[in-house]
Amino acid sequence: MDKNTIIGLVLIFLVFITFSLFNSNKLKKSYESAASVADSLYEVGNYEAARLQYLKALEYKPGTPEAVNRINEINNIIQPDTISPQDTVKREQVTMTGQVPQTVNRNQEIEQIPQPTGAFSSAYSGEQEFFLLKNDLLELTIATRGGRIYSALLKEYTTHDQRPLILFDGDSTVFGFKFFTRDNKRIETNNLYFKPVNTSPVTDASNSAATATFRLEVNEDQYIEYIYSLEPGQYMVGFDVNFVGLTDILASNISSLAFDWKSYLPQQEKGKQNENNWSNIKYKHYQDNVDGFRTRSQKDFEENDIATPLRWVAFKDQFFSSVIISDKSFSNGYVSYTKMPLDSKYLRYCTTELSLPYEPHQNDDYKMSLYFGPNHYKTLKKHGLALEELVMVGKNIIKFINKYVIVQIFNWLNKYIGNYGIIILILTLIIKVVLFPLTFKSYQSQAKMKVLKPLVDEINKKYPKKEDAMKKQQATMDMYKKAGVSPLGGCLPMALQMPILFAMFRFFPTSIELRQQSFLWAKDLSTYDSIMDLPFNIPMYGDHISLFTLLMTISTIVTMKINSPSSTGQEQMPGMKMMTYIMPVMFMFILNNFSSGLTYYYFLANLITFGQNMLSKRFIDEEAVLKKLNENKKKTPKKSKFQQRLKEAAKQRGYQAPKRK
Repeated sequence: MDKNTIIGLVLIFLVFITFSLFNSNKLKKSYESAASVADSLYEVGNYEAARLQYLKALEYKPGTPEAVNRINEINNIIQPDTISPQDTVKREQVTMTGQVPQTVNRNQEIEQIPQPTGAFSSAYSGEQEFFLLKNDLLELTIATRGGRIYSALLKEYTTHDQRPLILFDGDSTVFGFKFFTRDNKRIETNNLYFKPVNTSPVTDASNSAATATFRLEVNEDQYIEYIYSLEPGQYMVGFDVNFVGLTDILASNISSLAFDWKSYLPQQEKGKQNENNWSNIKYKHYQDNVDGFRTRSQKDFEENDIATPLRWVAFKDQFFSSVIISDKSFSNGYVSYTKMPLDSKYLRYCTTELSLPYEPHQNDDYKMSLYFGPNHYKTLKKHGLALEELVMVGKNIIKFINKYVIVQIFNWLNKYIGNYGIIILILTLIIKVVLFPLTFKSYQSQAKMKVLKPLVDEINKKYPKKEDAMKKQQATMDMYKKAGVSPLGGCLPMALQMPILFAMFRFFPTSIELRQQSFLWAKDLSTYDSIMDLPFNIPMYGDHISLFTLLMTISTIVTMKINSPSSTGQEQMPGMKMMTYIMPVMFMFILNNFSSGLTYYYFLANLITFGQNMLSKRFIDEEAVLKKLNENKKKTPKKSKFQQRLKEAAKQRGYQAPKRK
């Protein structure tokens, strides 16, 4: 390593440290500024404004005890009309600390704060009961409090440690309508008790379609009704809501109803960091594209007000999603997520508030659906709602390659082969064979450059001084032109292969087919393969050693060294030799926590590339290449059409080029 390279690396390191310190100091100042304003508001008794400022401060330094404690103090002072102070404090503590309140025992009677007045006063107390609605794929537990789905269990899947896979569970979930009555009472159906209507404790839809109905009653003729329906072999749940006879009870000035849905995403996979990277909130604009927060965002909190109509909103993790769908559309919506602490068993706290249009009729019906299931491309696509966009396969050309090439080949191979390690091997071979013409052109270009190396050396000797660098460059390019060789001839074919590499980067980590599929020492191709767990955590790298990542790194270094300019007779730029080692090591750190299926693919691709390189050398005759290059040098370079047009234009103007002596 030369002096300049060392100085460059040291400068990069110093810039990185300086930026980290600057960013940390900036966050600290932002937190202190917001906290100072919040303290001032708290002192003068403006508690609601102070609470918002403390929440803002926590965006800069999440989980700061002083701010969290002050928020909980304010929650004891400010209490909503419709829920108990205890519930309010619990909910805010959940948001700030990531700890889920302990769920109630089934069939346990819940103590309630009495609400003696209002149309729904009788629904503020009751007994918490649970009802099952299930089929061969899905088991839903429905609670009478809120009439909501209390938990959703996927029967055909388990977590990485073989526990039942539950998408959400417990009293921490919020699911219900919010509106005002004519006597100015704020109603949140999530906290009120529904009554089952002709619904058995267990409703089985494994063989035929079945429904479970729950009502929030004012009286027998006035109520809100939830009807859940399920069919055999389906992850999609029908969710019909009927407002019956409530025209004189709901506030006369409302034109929409707010539907509130909040839920925690629990960790399901072994690699929490990787799983969190692919967890997100997605939503589909009505008759438009699917949108959402940026995948792999490092922000701890994000929110978005959506002013346009929506068809659906999804809370998704790496391989599973919970989706609410309107048969028509939601008028508008709000979405947000908060990342949970690293030591929490949850990934994110997701929220959405959706608006449904309301017109005062005797009966107002809203037809919706709920999807609780895997992010499996074929399963999602059959619903025709663009739900397959929940499977993140990239954008633009990357998406095209994955959607119409990689997925199709993968599914075709899956029909005949049960081992996914073998499928990845064959998939890699097919891709490399298809790309071989480009690869071979790259090898041919490298061989030509190697033959021209003595001529390049002569030019370097002719112009040894630094001030003659431009002359040296011009002479070299003239020589390349006469020989009919492009110095970019080897780069362009390789660049054309880059979209495939990026497509694989998107494809493997989101392919549920690889989930919990073992191959060789890798127990699960969808997450990292650990051959050794470390007693400490290395920043960026992790607390384990992935063998496929190591093999990928070693094979990348070997391949880059073979294809380096020095090995093909070209002059190597200063510092490039060091990059041969730095880049693979950087990717080793980045990919150590990624899908072992991905690093296994990159390792195979490197091995095949190495083999193609060795094979290509047997078919490239350097003497024949040199002979052809010498013939090209003797030929008069053919002028381009543009040059010919310039010459013709000059003749027409009467210009004659000076004759050479």
